[in-house]
Amino acid sequence: MQVTRNKILAVVGVLGLVLYFVSVWWSVEPDPIKPVSSQTDNGKLIVGYATTTALIDTMETLLDKPGGWLSNDIMPPSVMMDNMPAFEFGALEQVRDLALTMRKEFSRSQSQSTADTDLLAAHSKLNIGHTSWLVPSAEGEYRDAIKLLKLYRAKINDADNNNAQFYARADNLNEWLKEVQKRLGSMSQHLSASVGQERLNTDLAGDSSARQSTPGLSSNEIKTSWWKIDDVFYESRGSAWALLNFMRAIEVDFADVLEKKNAEVSLRQIIRELEATQQTVWSPLVLNGNGFGLVANHSLVMANYISRANAAVIDLTNLLSQG
Repeated sequence: MQVTRNKILAVVGVLGLVLYFVSVWWSVEPDPIKPVSSQTDNGKLIVGYATTTALIDTMETLLDKPGGWLSNDIMPPSVMMDNMPAFEFGALEQVRDLALTMRKEFSRSQSQSTADTDLLAAHSKLNIGHTSWLVPSAEGEYRDAIKLLKLYRAKINDADNNNAQFYARADNLNEWLKEVQKRLGSMSQHLSASVGQERLNTDLAGDSSARQSTPGLSSNEIKTSWWKIDDVFYESRGSAWALLNFMRAIEVDFADVLEKKNAEVSLRQIIRELEATQQTVWSPLVLNGNGFGLVANHSLVMANYISRANAAVIDLTNLLSQG
């Protein structure tokens, strides 16, 4: 009886060790993606190819990395993992924002023009819940979205096909950057809440006649739960990873617009700050030190890079808005 128990414990121990190493392997984050451009036969750059390809490659990387899409797994070891699923969700949020802007802005010449049908369907499929695992599964819908995005890319890559367009204009780019500002601002606030702080209510600041539906508190104590600190950190890291991929592609497709507005340096500054968010995390845990204490606070370090990237995005938006 004792021998049987020892064998069972040994098997359980070996299985647990194997699952641990598998989870470590599956937790390895993908490298940022380099932009890919395409040219016509006469050497002219095809506008929109780099941005569309970055969107496709970002989703394919998330789906094809070691372990695949982990957010909807219900079996060990992925069901016990939270860092990579948080990374996936952060990246997916950026993917959804760009897909929406491509459908509403980049592919349309004016407000009364019709949306591209492939982009419309792709955006709809990208909005399925990232934890859906039955029917339809998240992976299946996301792969269908990739196929639709490739159809759109093929159309803009065909010089003889006028049914699809990608318009690289300053106003279009500004619309996407406004979404980026909101996303980065929210990320910075969540990261900063790791140590807890009392925030004054500024919801109606700047407009003396502004009103809101229900009364708000003059201040509010905000603090991220100790159990959620690493999730917020890796969600922000995944979001910054996807945004870095897109910014590098935007630098290619909107090169003429950026040069005309003398805004190339502002975009490069955004890219530099986002690259800093992807530095290796050497600590086995996301530490949550307070103030100038002995222990680091990884969330506040990430918040610093995110805030600086957001400031650079605001500068770029102002430059693009100028005549």
